[in-house]
Formats: sequence, C-alpha cells, structure tokens
Amino acid sequence: MPESYVTLDVKKAVGTITFYTPHHNALPTEILKKLEHTITEAGARSDLRVLVIKSGGDRTFCAGASFNELIAIENETQGKDFFMGFARVILAMRKCPLLTIVRVQGKAVGGGVGLAAAADYCMATKYASIKLSEISIGIGPFVIGPAVERKIGVSAFSQVTINAQEFYAAEWAKEKGLYASVFETVEALDQAVEKLAGDLASYNPEALAESKTMFWSNTEPWEKLLEARAATSGKLVLSDFTRKKLQSYA
Repeated sequence: MPESYVTLDVKKAVGTITFYTPHHNALPTEILKKLEHTITEAGARSDLRVLVIKSGGDRTFCAGASFNELIAIENETQGKDFFMGFARVILAMRKCPLLTIVRVQGKAVGGGVGLAAAADYCMATKYASIKLSEISIGIGPFVIGPAVERKIGVSAFSQVTINAQEFYAAEWAKEKGLYASVFETVEALDQAVEKLAGDLASYNPEALAESKTMFWSNTEPWEKLLEARAATSGKLVLSDFTRKKLQSYA
C-alpha cells in the first residue's frame, strides 16, 4: 500500500501541492501539518503566482478526518489539537498570497469539503459529490463551517449538515457556489485546471495578490473563531455517543 505524502511541484510559476493517504485520503495530524507547512512555503516563494491543491488517486478527493486518530483521542487538549490541524490548513489557505485552485476529482467528506470551500476557485468532476457526516457521529462541521458557509450560504450549509447521511451531487455543489465548474472526466478537469492556472500565472502578480486580499476581507476573526470551534469539536469527540459511534466504524 502506498505511503502517505504531501508534495510540491513547480512548473512555470504554478505550484501544485498533492496530498495522499491510503485510507481514502483521510487526513491524520501528520499530513495536516505537512499540508499547512507546504501551503505556507509555497506562498513565500517569489517564483510562484498560482497554487493548485489536489489529492492523489483517482477516486475519493478527501474523506475528512482520520477515524483512527479520532478514536485514539483521550482528552480535550488532544481533541482540540487534532481539529486545529484542519483549522490551520484553512487559515494557511486564507493567508496564502497566491490565488488557490482546488481540484476535486472524487467524493469529498467532512474536512474534504472544507478544503474545497477554502479555495479561491474550485473545479470538480461529476463524481465529486459532497457529504458533511459529522453530526451523525455526534460532532458537527464546526471548524470547516465558516469556510463552507462563506461559499454556499447558511441555508445550503444547514441542509447538508442536517442531512448528514446523504451525498449531495457535484451539480448541487456547483449550483450552490462550491464548485465553479463540473466536468465529465478527470482528464477534462485536469485540462481546465492547467489552462486556468497557466492563464492566471501570466497576469499581473500584484493584481492577483490584491484580488486575493479582497476575496478574503472580513475573515480576520477566523483565527479565534476556528480555535474556539476546534475546542468544541475536541470536547464533543469525547462524548459517550461519539465514542460508541467511532468504535462501531473501527
């Protein structure tokens, strides 16, 4: 089984970050830290104009949190620390001065939806249905909530949160504003991502940076908000309800 990894490849002012884990691209703490650091590293490079974030494999984009780590959490401090991993990735995407394109080739669950929502521009295939399953295991999409709500609005966010057992189709996600485009094949998706990234890389870098700042205006309170949300998730993951639910999936 392939090892987990996070890589950064650079080509003609476009940086492409690829993350992968063998468990449907679910994200443990180690990979979340690497992803955060790689995004920050890319944003500090003077030779990059655009950032693309994608996952390895041709099926699930990201299955969200690592259940193995969730089960192993023993106290609220550990719980908060784990969920801060997702918070820090979202904040890194927000702070990164590069316009960020997220490529979603398959299903996105929980934190995977958060990654898509934290993009400046997100493209997907028709197989990229989404689900926020957190409330069904006794937690909730608290950390990713601000990013998702910012993209699709309160009504759609509440629908997908409450109906936690259902996958919502890629076209639904496009209609709500999460995806800019939906393609029939991965090949068509990759062509579109490459063209858009290449076009953006040829534009005035100062205009790109100012646009990024404009898009993320009024999100400054997220630093404290996501930390508070991580603490809430870290507390709830220790509840008897959630412990039993997680064990049933083990």
